[in-house]
Amino acid sequence: MTIDDEGEPVTTGSHGAPIGAPLGAPDGPTTPHRGTGMAEVRDAVSLRATLLVVSTLLLGLGFVLSYVGALHSPKLQNAPITVVSADPQATQQLVAQLSQASGGAVTPSAGTTEAAARDAVADRSTAAAFVYNVTGSQDTLIVASAAGSAQASAIEKLFIELEVQSDRTLSVDDVVPAGAEDFDGLSAFYLVVGWSVTGYLIASILGLSAGTRPANLTRAVIRLVALALCGLVAGLIGTLLVQEHVLGALGGEFWPMVATGALLVFGVGAITMALEIAFGIVGIGLAVLLVVVLGNPSAGGAFPRAMLPPFWRAIGAFLPPGAGTDAVRSIAYFGGERSGYPLLILGGYALLGLALSLLLCLIRPPTSTSEGVLGSAMMNDDGTVATTHTDPAFGGTPGRPPSGPSEPPPNPPQWPPTTPPSGPQTG
Repeated sequence: MTIDDEGEPVTTGSHGAPIGAPLGAPDGPTTPHRGTGMAEVRDAVSLRATLLVVSTLLLGLGFVLSYVGALHSPKLQNAPITVVSADPQATQQLVAQLSQASGGAVTPSAGTTEAAARDAVADRSTAAAFVYNVTGSQDTLIVASAAGSAQASAIEKLFIELEVQSDRTLSVDDVVPAGAEDFDGLSAFYLVVGWSVTGYLIASILGLSAGTRPANLTRAVIRLVALALCGLVAGLIGTLLVQEHVLGALGGEFWPMVATGALLVFGVGAITMALEIAFGIVGIGLAVLLVVVLGNPSAGGAFPRAMLPPFWRAIGAFLPPGAGTDAVRSIAYFGGERSGYPLLILGGYALLGLALSLLLCLIRPPTSTSEGVLGSAMMNDDGTVATTHTDPAFGGTPGRPPSGPSEPPPNPPQWPPTTPPSGPQTG
C-alpha cells in the first residue's frame, strides 16, 4: 500500500501503478517530442514549396518590371499620319517637313483627298489626317479618339506646336469620339481585363480543386465544356453590364460583343488548362505571366501601342488582352471594321488550348497523385479518386494508400483485471 500526498492510502496493482490508471502512464507531465531546429525547418519548408515561393516572387517582380517598363514614359512613335492638300507639290513638301520636324513621333504619307483621309481615320487605317489649307492659315487635324484618346491628344499637341511655329492655327475634328460615359475610351480595355481574369481563374480553380491533370480524357472534355459555358455566361453578363442596359459605357452590336467575350474567356481558360496539365500548379503562374504580366500592359488600353516601347508594342496584338481590346473597340465604335484579325487571334488561343489539353491527356496520363488542394489522392483503374492516408497510424505511408484490408486496432487491455493478481496482497 502507498500513501498519497494527502495521507490517504492508495491501492496499487501488481504493476505498481494506481488501480484505474492507464498502463504505461508516465509519472509526471509530458512535453511533445520536438526535433532539432534544422529538422523543423526542413519539415516546414520543402524544396517544392521553396521553388514555388521563389517563382511567385519572380512573377511579382516581373509584374512591376512589365507594367512600369511599358507605361512609365509613353511616347508617340511612328504613328501613321495622312497628309492632304489641294496642291500635290505642297503635300509632298509637308510630308518631308513633318518627317524631319516630328523627330520620329509620326510617319507621314501623302493622301489623295480629304474625304479619303477621313475614311482612313474612321476605319483606323491611319492614326490621324492633316489637311493643309493652301488658301488660308487654318488647317484641320482629323482624329478618332475612340481608338485611343492618349494617342489622339499626343498627335494634337504635336501639330499645335508645329502650327504655332508656322504662325498658323489648327482645328481638330474628332470623327469617332469616345462615348460620353466612356472616359478616355478605357471601358473596352477594362471589360477585356475582367473577361481574361475570369478565364484563367475558372481554369485555375478547376485544377486546384480536382487536380491539375484530369483523370482521363472524359474528365478533360467535361472541364472544357464547363469553361465554354462559363465563357458564354461571362460574355453575356459582361456585355449587359457595359452597354446601355446597365452602365451605358459602350455601344455596338450586342451579340457580336457577347461572342467576343465568350471566345476570350474560353481561349484564356483553355490555354491555362493546357499549361496546368503540362506543368502542374506552375502552369497557373505561366498563364498569369502570359495574360497579366505581359498581356495587360501591352494591350493598348491605357496607352495605344504606338506610344509603348518596342517590345510591348510588338507583342501586344498577339496576346489575348490586346486582341480582345482591339475586337471590342472595333465592335463598340467602328461597326466591327478591322475586327477579323483580333478575333482570329482569340480563336487561335481557343483551338490551341483545346487541342493541347486533349493531346496532353492522351500522351501524359495522370500520375499516381493528384495535385488538387483538397488532399493527396490516387487513381483507381476506373479513373475514380481513391483517398490516401499520409499518417502511418492508418496503415499507410506518406503519399501512398494503406496496404491490405483495413483492420481495426487491437482491443486495449482492460483494467482492473477480471481475476485478482496472483501473489501476496499488501493491506
